[in-house]
Amino acid sequence: MKEVLQPGPAEALSSLLDVEMPDLERDGLPLLWHWFYLLDRPAQADLGPDGHPVRATIPAPPEPGRRRMWAGGRVRTLGPLLCGLPATRRTEVLSVQEKQGRTGRLTFVVTRHEIVQDGRVVVDEEQDLVYRDAASRPAEPATEEPEVPVAEGEWAIDVSPTLLFRFSALTYNAHRIHYDRDYVRDVEGYPGLLTHGPLQALAMAEAARRRGSGGELAFDYRLVSPLFDHQGMVVRAEAGADGTVTAVRDRHGRRTATGTVRSLVR
Repeated sequence: MKEVLQPGPAEALSSLLDVEMPDLERDGLPLLWHWFYLLDRPAQADLGPDGHPVRATIPAPPEPGRRRMWAGGRVRTLGPLLCGLPATRRTEVLSVQEKQGRTGRLTFVVTRHEIVQDGRVVVDEEQDLVYRDAASRPAEPATEEPEVPVAEGEWAIDVSPTLLFRFSALTYNAHRIHYDRDYVRDVEGYPGLLTHGPLQALAMAEAARRRGSGGELAFDYRLVSPLFDHQGMVVRAEAGADGTVTAVRDRHGRRTATGTVRSLVR
């Protein structure tokens, strides 16, 4: 896949999250902003009942009816990804593993994406995906845990249905768990709309950018628990022994994602 990168998606993301707009022609796209470029745009006929593509996509679901979850990933930025120039994305499946979990079969898939610009790899990424069997379950009851106040250095993001819908639109993500409340409740059995894993990872990367992280970076992150729209999102980044340690929690203090941003320049 190849395209000339334009500033529009970056400008839209900056407005969506109210984050600083970078100099796209000098510094390039910040960490993870490449997710808004070189997008797959599957045909409507290739989408499954949950809105995810089931044909003509990498990776393809291991079999019909399996439900996909984003579990984490590893990203290295090896140079600036600049707007105004063409870039190419290459994608491959690195591994597929079958395991048995508490709720049934689990298929773990690792995909690799390389983005090449001006003859060199500038983004090297691995994504961890999990496919599970379709199984409806009752919605989890709402908890009445006390809220944990937002502390100094934390960033609270209002996870509204509008925010989730606009993020889905920016990434061309038709998965219904992010915008169709009836589907989420009646079919998936969740108590609310799911906050995107990539949105949580991006928020952690932006929290690290606020602390000055930039240049050639490595970012490892994990999504450890589902985060629903009514639970809010609070992001933190702080100095650690091996880089900037990041995390996402809900407004009650339950951690849903973790990550570490490291500089590749020593």
